[in-house]
Amino acid sequence: MKPPLGYPCPSSKVCLIRRVLYGLKQAPREWFDKFNTIICNLGFTCSPHENALFIRRSERGVVLLLVYVDDIIITGDYIDGISDLKASLHRTFVMKDLGSLGYFLGLEVISTDDGIYLCQAKYASNLLAHARITNSCTESTPLEPNVRFIPMDVTVLDNPTLYRQLVGGLIYLTFTRPDIAYPVYVLSQFLSTPRTTHYATVLRYIKDTLFYGLYFSAHSSLSLQAYSDIDWTGDPTDRRSTTGYCLFLGDALISWHAKKQMFTARSSTKVEYRALADTTTEVVSICWLLKNLGAPQLSATDIFCDNRSSIQIVHNNVFHERTKHIEIDCHFVRQRILIDAIRLITVGTLDQTADIFTKVHHPTCFRTLLSKLKMVSLAPT
Repeated sequence: MKPPLGYPCPSSKVCLIRRVLYGLKQAPREWFDKFNTIICNLGFTCSPHENALFIRRSERGVVLLLVYVDDIIITGDYIDGISDLKASLHRTFVMKDLGSLGYFLGLEVISTDDGIYLCQAKYASNLLAHARITNSCTESTPLEPNVRFIPMDVTVLDNPTLYRQLVGGLIYLTFTRPDIAYPVYVLSQFLSTPRTTHYATVLRYIKDTLFYGLYFSAHSSLSLQAYSDIDWTGDPTDRRSTTGYCLFLGDALISWHAKKQMFTARSSTKVEYRALADTTTEVVSICWLLKNLGAPQLSATDIFCDNRSSIQIVHNNVFHERTKHIEIDCHFVRQRILIDAIRLITVGTLDQTADIFTKVHHPTCFRTLLSKLKMVSLAPT
């Protein structure tokens, strides 16, 4: 650090930082390097598949530590090891023990004998108050059926800052609300020049489903399965397709995705295969993480797809003119099939759970898909 202008100091001198200051771009890296060194000296190893996860295994049990900046979650099946870890961290850092996990970065955690319930009801309530629609009516779906978002269909909003703040809040809310993943993905495309007021419909739906969240049963199996789907040329502006997938660990939804593809395709098989490659990549990543946590997948992961052409291509060793443009994705998925990491299964369109991440649905169909996500509501009685 060079001395500031006007400070009486010889030009050969520099400043030595004894403590990293907030606001410096190198502060987060210095803090994590410091924490990583301390925690590794206590016998922990950093997960190669999640840099914020630290694991310590012994004959007495396992202790897991997950860190986000300076907020930490500690869990495991070795109670004495957890106590020793907290005592060691207290000797090194100024820390506060908040007891059993109940609230973490806006996520509310409710533990029962049968499992864990995650929601963001308090965060969603604050978001509704910020939007000033707490006294408005509610909606049964996050978007109106057959709604089309055209960038030039209405005038620019008078308060684009509020729109951006609300969409940013909705993006964070999708951490426990997969049912709004697709609407939020659509709304986020208008951040530069907001022209749509459809966000109000999403917020009114959230008001009606304020206590919706994810439930992780203690009795659920640890088998992984995935659903992959696309909405071919669904965007009315550039005719790009939307990729959607979701992963279940037993009965619990643990990962989902809704995003527009980067190109316009003339073939539904092409975009379906791109979606399959993205889904396979997520499956491989989750399998690595589960193995690192001590829950390896002992059989191939089922990926359900409703495009028969894609499944036929992956089992066909001969490429031709119609498939050479997706050959890389074909090889990637095929290699995972050959090593028995994944297994492609045809599923009917009506049974395609990932369909909720690719398009807008009528209320009846939306409720059917919502039930397949295994979301629950713990509204106070």
